[in-house]
Amino acid sequence: MSKKIAIIGSGFSSLSAACYLAKQGNDVTIYEKNSTIGGRARQLKKEGFTFDIGPTWYWMPDVFERFFADFNKKPSDYYELIKLSPAYQVYFGHLDFVTIADNLPEIVTTFESIEKGSGKQLEQFMAEAKSNYDIAIKDLVYRPGESPLELITLETAKKVNQFFSNIKKDVRKRFKNMKLVQILEFPVLFLGAKPSDTPSFYNFMNFADFGLGTWHPKNGMYSVILAMETLARELGVKIETNANVEKIDVTNGNATGLIVNNKIVSSDVVLSGADYHHSETLLDKNYRQYSENYWETKTFAPSSLLFYVGFDKKIENVEHHSLFFDVDFDIHAEAIYDNPKWPEEPLFYASFPSKTDENCAPEGKEAGIFLIPLAPGLEDTKELRELYFEKIITRLERLTDQKVKNNIIFKESFCVNDFIKDYNSYKGNAYGMANTLLQTAFLRPKLKSKKVKNLYFTGQLTVPGPGVPPSLISGKLVADLIKKYQ
Repeated sequence: MSKKIAIIGSGFSSLSAACYLAKQGNDVTIYEKNSTIGGRARQLKKEGFTFDIGPTWYWMPDVFERFFADFNKKPSDYYELIKLSPAYQVYFGHLDFVTIADNLPEIVTTFESIEKGSGKQLEQFMAEAKSNYDIAIKDLVYRPGESPLELITLETAKKVNQFFSNIKKDVRKRFKNMKLVQILEFPVLFLGAKPSDTPSFYNFMNFADFGLGTWHPKNGMYSVILAMETLARELGVKIETNANVEKIDVTNGNATGLIVNNKIVSSDVVLSGADYHHSETLLDKNYRQYSENYWETKTFAPSSLLFYVGFDKKIENVEHHSLFFDVDFDIHAEAIYDNPKWPEEPLFYASFPSKTDENCAPEGKEAGIFLIPLAPGLEDTKELRELYFEKIITRLERLTDQKVKNNIIFKESFCVNDFIKDYNSYKGNAYGMANTLLQTAFLRPKLKSKKVKNLYFTGQLTVPGPGVPPSLISGKLVADLIKKYQ
């Protein structure tokens, strides 16, 4: 029977859920507090430049294909994908970098040239990573986290030891060269935790990286949001922007609708794709599942300091994706996870989408996106932002052997305060809750409220976890649950 469903937020998980729920025959409306859709994946356009404000990495293309295939569509029906070649570049010192090719055989050759015997080790490591990817991404992550039994399969039983070892230990057992170690530990940062806190099983992220490659949707990641919006509207979903949800209405333990811009909107089901902690603050205290103490004790993925910079010339000696690992990763990680503070010497990431996509910057100019991972909840001031921009732009100049400071047309920044203001993000986190052993699957906040009937949640603080592909999956999982329990 058709239900009236109100969805809070319009990020990847909300749009995904909206599509599946509309396909089931429900009357679906999305309420987005900002003026544009996309949640964290919005876009900034300025002086002919285009920047993705949020995610810039397109990994796991098979997850996107599976999503669109559920509606008899393909990504190519909506946007053009470009495989990046090379995938990315990692800087370790002055013009000292490792270039990661767009295929495994070349990457194996690169590893071997840096550390004798590491090519064979990488092939073995990647075979395990592919096996884990097949188990995790094709099966486990499509389970709703209702029971620990979901994780017990014939395949996972054979790999039980991998849940009690960690990525750091596994990588360093096989590889001694620190450049190779850091390159292999980098992908798990997408899961939001240190390699030492991430179970070995999660090396499937290395297959996502080396095995499936890095892609760029033409015109940026926002193309995927626009594609999902088009699909949702084709399926009959209604989307309201500038629609601030002030409260989730509950009557006799049943979610009965929302208060949006001071008006009551009734519905049969409420689904929140907004930040989970914030969503629960929209409920009276007796209907909240998780206390403030619960959230305080959880390991959150980092926040970020981001800069969007327009340059009046092309930037040299960088690739579309460039990582700057010329400082001590462990010290920076400690400042994020163990002793939260602004890191003295931060690692940083830079994306120059106009290297691949001429639509991202005017001719002869370059669009640059810079990201420094930070602990959530830090003090965020204009002065700190300026200090850290100066740090990384000075290092960029030195490491890539060029002057760029005087070629900046403009720069915009985004940090902890903006994540809180724009997304109601808990402590200004950027990626949700980390995927550690004790925050995996059924141990994450639930998709279905335990205290309020007809209330559900989706997104990166619930199942399956942080990142764009998991958010698409989260939308499917919650739509299936709604169908099951309504």
